[in-house]
Amino acid sequence: MRILVTGGAGYIGSHTVKLLLGRGHDVTVYDNLSAGHRQAVPDGRLVVGDLKDVDHLDHVLVVNRVEAVVHFAASCYVGESVTDPAKYYLNNLQNSLNLLERCRRHKVTRFVFSSTCATYGVPDAVPITEAEKQLPINPYGNTKLAFERMLADYSPAYGMGYAALRYFNASGAAADGTIGEDHAPETHLIPIVLQVALGKRSHVEVFGTDYPTPDGTCVRDYIHVEDLALAHLLALEKLQPGEGRQYNVGIGNGYSVREVVRVAEEVTGKRIAVKEGPRRAGDPPQLVAASDKVRRELGWEPKYTELRPIVETAWNWHKDHPDGYGD
Repeated sequence: MRILVTGGAGYIGSHTVKLLLGRGHDVTVYDNLSAGHRQAVPDGRLVVGDLKDVDHLDHVLVVNRVEAVVHFAASCYVGESVTDPAKYYLNNLQNSLNLLERCRRHKVTRFVFSSTCATYGVPDAVPITEAEKQLPINPYGNTKLAFERMLADYSPAYGMGYAALRYFNASGAAADGTIGEDHAPETHLIPIVLQVALGKRSHVEVFGTDYPTPDGTCVRDYIHVEDLALAHLLALEKLQPGEGRQYNVGIGNGYSVREVVRVAEEVTGKRIAVKEGPRRAGDPPQLVAASDKVRRELGWEPKYTELRPIVETAWNWHKDHPDGYGD
């Protein structure tokens, strides 16, 4: 299959590109490198471009005879979305609509969307099923839900098959150590904790210790990035024109911030200093996936089902790449 991966130089995108190529697909990466890394993409696969440049996007779709799109390109920081919502509506919604329109015009009939559990807001029940009401509590979640609804409208009208993967906290690194997580600024908990272990930070700040959870800190479902990549591959290969699919992708186990710190200390053998702070705007107390549907319909089974091996792959990457990709 000839596949365009937007945001394919980013964290989850690059791991998905690696898997798609390994399965024999012909992959073109389209990324403006605002958050991605040239070094994360195999030679000859990267086209540097922005989704707001519709003429360039048209050209890439036509020249590469694209049959399917996996769409990762987005702004993805919850806190930033609260303080600068305009950026999120322009990038996650307007630019994504540019892509969707070009796919319609060029009759691209398979579209896999990188959505998020943030579309649920504060759920009524945990673990979260796909039937849970989608009531986001931050602009990031709002923009992702709005694009899901665009896909749901486009699909029956234009014969486009789509899957929206609502995944939880992407974590870890490639098992072979070739690619991993490198954000600037870094906001994800596991790499921040590991940066403390490496001496690159003085401490981990814990945002809120008074949540209604067992130890008072937020609980999240940490899903290994290679397991996420597999979900994208399976969804892409299963899609049929005109159908819409929605899946939660997580391991079904929740770990608190304090548990992540403890496991990282065990893996690294380092003491990790913690500084407690107030709650952060837009953070639900607990987000854990019910992944029965994706397992049943796509045959997806995660390789990493516990936190420790996830942290181990992340630690192997970070200790060997203390400055990330170095760019």
